[in-house]
Amino acid sequence: MKNLVCLLIASMLAFVVPAVAADYNYVAPGQFKQWLESGKAMNIVDIQVPAQFQKHHFKGSLETNAFPAKSTEEKQKLDKIIPLLAAGKSDIVVVCPRGGGGAKNTYEYLKEKGISDKRIFILKDGMQGWPYKEML
Repeated sequence: MKNLVCLLIASMLAFVVPAVAADYNYVAPGQFKQWLESGKAMNIVDIQVPAQFQKHHFKGSLETNAFPAKSTEEKQKLDKIIPLLAAGKSDIVVVCPRGGGGAKNTYEYLKEKGISDKRIFILKDGMQGWPYKEML
């Protein structure tokens, strides 16, 4: 009986976890590195706090200092770039310290403001997980 319960739980998780993970588009560091090297047209929305942004960011990043993009005040910091993002058709890559909650909050806020989620990507593992330090 115990094995049956474990099997049922594992089966349910197999369906639930991918559904939750599928809510956001991610770009792996290796793929993002290729995008940067190829000169792919994109907007890089960096939400790191000012000290982190000054320490390391990607060339051409839009500095918003909106981390963790949870409060109204933090989200309003994103408002200044919404017209630029809405006017374009390029992909958008959200960069935050770890690629977690702050990036997801930003993703959701951009969607609420009318940006197609097909264009929005989160840098997997964020700036702390970026293995190509020479590109910063």
